[in-house]
Amino acid sequence: MLDKLKHEVLKANLDLVEKGLVIHTWGNVSGKDYETGLIVIKPSGISYEKMTPDDMVVIDLEGNPVEGKFNPSTDAPTHLLLYKTFERIGGVVHTHSSFATSWAQAGRAIPTLGTTHADHFYGEVPCTRSLTDKEIETDYEINTGKVILEKIGLSDPLAIPSVLVNSHGPFCWGTDPANAVYNAVTLEEVARMAFYTVLLGKSEPVSSSLLDKHFLRKHGSNAYYGQTKKK
Repeated sequence: MLDKLKHEVLKANLDLVEKGLVIHTWGNVSGKDYETGLIVIKPSGISYEKMTPDDMVVIDLEGNPVEGKFNPSTDAPTHLLLYKTFERIGGVVHTHSSFATSWAQAGRAIPTLGTTHADHFYGEVPCTRSLTDKEIETDYEINTGKVILEKIGLSDPLAIPSVLVNSHGPFCWGTDPANAVYNAVTLEEVARMAFYTVLLGKSEPVSSSLLDKHFLRKHGSNAYYGQTKKK
């Protein structure tokens, strides 16, 4: 079942290791099958080096097991809430990458300090509020998803495809698992640049005109970055 997606999700998880975004078992990637609505996700606590496509776990949008010999990632409820809320999302990534997690642990959004950031994120990468004791004690993973949605609000999730969970780490998403990993890699580099920029004394974001120019030349109906298709 969903063999192609299982291979894609496995590769995406292994890419997190290759790109230096995770160590040990600290992270997970999932992917959605648009036809069936089923989700394929990394198993909980399994070493990346030992995983195979058959180890990937298939669940439905309510978290019910459909296929697989292992338990799904403990972050699955967070992934599922994102999928159920945003139909255009086809992949979700969670890591504890160093620089993005440092901003999350500080409870600080990543400001748009330059055009590298503006090329990819249409504004600051937001950080959620802290969870209350009650939210931590009951339905923790679901409430993690809820504070992400609370922070995104009515914004386009693909215009800012990452949110920092306060004191925890980043969740990223995309149109498929590979795109979600791409966004996670980009987030980590932007977080690294922002860390050093703030360290050097700048914390004011770029102008709205520069943000618009750099984001919209790559995204949207009037984008002109890259090679246009020949008629």
